[in-house]
Amino acid sequence: METNQAKKIWSQACEFLSSVLTADVYSRWIGVIEAIGDDREDHLTLTVPNGFYQDWLEEHYLPMIRKALGASGLENVAISFAVDGEREIEPPEETPPPRAKETTEKRKVVKTYNVGGGLNPRHTFENFVVGPSNTFAHAAALAVVEAPGRAYNPLFIHGGNGLGKTHLIQAMGQAVLKRGKGTVCYISCEAFTNEFIQALQQREVVAFRRKYRNIDLLLIDDIHFLAGKESTQEEFFHTFNTLYENQKQIVLTSDRPLSEIANLQKRLVTRFEWGLITEMEMADYETRVAILRRKREQLRLQLADEALVFIGQHVKSNIRKLEGALLRAASYASLIKKPLTTEALEYLLRDTIEQENQNALTIEGIQRMVAEYYDIRLGDMTSKQRPQNIAFPRQVAMYLCRELTEQSLPAIGNAFGRNHATVLHAHRSVGAKMKTDAGLRQTILSLQQRLGGAVAPS
Repeated sequence: METNQAKKIWSQACEFLSSVLTADVYSRWIGVIEAIGDDREDHLTLTVPNGFYQDWLEEHYLPMIRKALGASGLENVAISFAVDGEREIEPPEETPPPRAKETTEKRKVVKTYNVGGGLNPRHTFENFVVGPSNTFAHAAALAVVEAPGRAYNPLFIHGGNGLGKTHLIQAMGQAVLKRGKGTVCYISCEAFTNEFIQALQQREVVAFRRKYRNIDLLLIDDIHFLAGKESTQEEFFHTFNTLYENQKQIVLTSDRPLSEIANLQKRLVTRFEWGLITEMEMADYETRVAILRRKREQLRLQLADEALVFIGQHVKSNIRKLEGALLRAASYASLIKKPLTTEALEYLLRDTIEQENQNALTIEGIQRMVAEYYDIRLGDMTSKQRPQNIAFPRQVAMYLCRELTEQSLPAIGNAFGRNHATVLHAHRSVGAKMKTDAGLRQTILSLQQRLGGAVAPS
């Protein structure tokens, strides 16, 4: 591209950049760039004063520059940076890219900003309701914030959808930023994968690696999305190693236990097990009501306690549905300007309640799941046969029925063709074995996870 053409193209791009960046950021980073010509067609070479500018611009501003060229109708122009040694400009203090945050303490500038996806300002520790279902995960998250890279690294949090995993890890990111403990990157695994693919296509893998391997706290949501993606797994393996060796903190979430993430490289599984694995379970009734009260307070909703109790009793599967039901009820109440009756709530939330009932655990559903897991016939659950390969799975199914449903011992016994004493014996026997048999504990956990979205009926 000839010099005159290059300068014209760059001038058009600068018009766009000056409109989206503050004057200070534009003059500091974009104003030092000059366009020059070379012998390559459809190629734009941009010169900068030194290597510091080159590294920083490639890492933080290259996508924005590409967008600026695209806005000028030049999507297919290739870009490269070069250092012009004859230009002597002192590199500025290393400041964050656009939308960065910076804290100053005792006149010392600390790099403390989010380089990944946006953090929801409502996802803080203060807004996180702690209950029996998430106490362990919450305590581990607080420990990580106190000593990133040293407490539990990596921290792996798993649990069903809508139980608060994203809230918890974003709270960790916000706390680290607030305390000025370094750079934070929150990103979903899907976004990480897409960004890596784009980096491969645009030959920007070096910038991609520089971005993710120079972070103090890496938070990746839904790491199970890596399953079956060999190239992305390879890249993440090396990113993980670099961060871990440099004592940088890694936090991962998944909607299933590690043992149930298929097509995940064994070496990645091994590394994920280096730190702490913790589970978030379905919230109990008391925690659900506490969440509703906290949400009512945050949003200043006019809704009586009786309405919160009703919602807490009937919406059990996950927190997103719980909060959605609350907002629906509050919106309705504000429109009709009358207190909500039980009948009105039943009608208003009828679809949600019906779905909850459809998802409710049944004894037959548990029997079917356990039979499939142990590769026996469903009929074996109620047969009189007693070989170990049938009797033990039957005991496991009885144990899960006792733990996960509110059915009485006689009712469970009848469903298995046994009496209540047999069910009680099975429950005690499996519970005792779980205390000494780690493999059985993992099996029970796996079965509970598979039964995941279901909840015990009232």
